[in-house]
Amino acid sequence: MINKDLYPWHIDLWHKLIQQKERLPHALLLHGRAGSGKLAFATFLAKSLLCAQPVQGAACHTCPKCTWFNEGHHPDFKLISPEDAEASEDAPKKKVSKKTQIAVDQIRQLIQQLSLSNHGAQSLRVVLIHPAEAMNLASANALLKVLEEPPNNTLFLLVCHQVQRLLPTIMSRCQAIAMPMPDSQVAAEWLRQQQVSEAEVLLQYAGGAPLLALQASHEHGVNTQLFTLLSAGADLDASTSAAHFLEPGMEQAITGLQKWVYDLLACKCSLPQHYHAQYGRALQALAKGVNLKLLLDYQRQLSLAKQTANHPLSQELQMESLLLQYKKLFKP
Repeated sequence: MINKDLYPWHIDLWHKLIQQKERLPHALLLHGRAGSGKLAFATFLAKSLLCAQPVQGAACHTCPKCTWFNEGHHPDFKLISPEDAEASEDAPKKKVSKKTQIAVDQIRQLIQQLSLSNHGAQSLRVVLIHPAEAMNLASANALLKVLEEPPNNTLFLLVCHQVQRLLPTIMSRCQAIAMPMPDSQVAAEWLRQQQVSEAEVLLQYAGGAPLLALQASHEHGVNTQLFTLLSAGADLDASTSAAHFLEPGMEQAITGLQKWVYDLLACKCSLPQHYHAQYGRALQALAKGVNLKLLLDYQRQLSLAKQTANHPLSQELQMESLLLQYKKLFKP
């Protein structure tokens, strides 16, 4: 049963945790790279701990509590994520961009709910916060007060991509668990089982993260076109190319540019490519004519652009500007 509910690289950790289910601390911090399946692991752990009749510690999927969990109505489970802020009944009835932070009001509402008794007299409550680094200073401090004096029979599961962004005081009140990543052979085999072709190529582009590689498999045709456009260097037509880059979304487009520029810099420094080995010849040809100072400046420019990637104002003009700057990297 467990094999179909967990990724293969998480099974050993699962057995270790579930054997300690009666001795778990009040807060676990599951941290690791994006695309490793941390949220799926935390969700299945929560479901299993709340299950009425677990099978070898794992959720049975058939009891009423599992049904409540699947339908999002389990009274002793709460998921806190940035998207919750849009769904709040108190939110303004207007179109807003996707939330990127966990607001302090979400944590305050959680604290009110935790002050009430559990659904069952001795039943466990589970709070899953994802991604934990999305808490701003106010919401993190509000959560800290709860972690300092945790309610009885309550487990906090914090899932985090960038642990360095968490308050040290939050980290000190959690048991940190580094979520494992599979080695390249295990990841590639898993991708092939998902009917993904060119698994090794996609895995390299995703930096070894299997779930990001799976996501990229649905966009590989678009990405291939973008790499071909970038291979043109100074001859890239920025005005007509901008729309193609924006097809997967502004944030993904900038991420793609960052990865390409990373490998371009690697070629310039006579290092192996990290993301685009199959475009090695094109990158090496571009590296011969690239201005190193401008390339480093462009890396910083992309990092700044990434911070405002979800801003609704004229993304096409912004992308065209980034591509024009890219062209200038190759001019003497």
